[in-house]
Amino acid sequence: MPYQWLPSDITRADVRQLRLWPYRSLPRKGFVWFIGSTCTLIALPLLAVLGSPVLWGLLPFLALAIGGIWFALQRSYRDGEIVEELTLTAEQVTLTRHGPRDQHAEWQANPHWVRVEVHETGGPVPQYVTLKGGPRPVEIGAFLSEEERVALSSELRAAFADNRG
Repeated sequence: MPYQWLPSDITRADVRQLRLWPYRSLPRKGFVWFIGSTCTLIALPLLAVLGSPVLWGLLPFLALAIGGIWFALQRSYRDGEIVEELTLTAEQVTLTRHGPRDQHAEWQANPHWVRVEVHETGGPVPQYVTLKGGPRPVEIGAFLSEEERVALSSELRAAFADNRG
């Protein structure tokens, strides 16, 4: 799952930390293989026109296609650089979101008043998970799959119940 409860620090056993990140379906190694394979497959038909003026007519369009794919995948990687960190103590819960292009947001509340809510419909995604109880409701894990959000909500409820308890 693209989230993980971090091990408790020995000096602060009362602190629980959760880290969430989006799933990457194409890792960097796969990116290299994909671009290499695409270049090879595009270059094969060019062998037939090697030495003719047709090659120079096709080459800019093929290079533009490879450049467009490269740019689109790199943009996707940059947009997917989201990390959410939830820190839960007896006194305070803090949700920090580090987004793409140095975006940063933080939310804090008293954990005694925080409720985990799952909006089955009506949110931007099905099974939308929010934390309510601070200055405003805040989403958590919107980039996770539907099944992962359901599992996350039950784990969060258990963590908040243990914290109160």
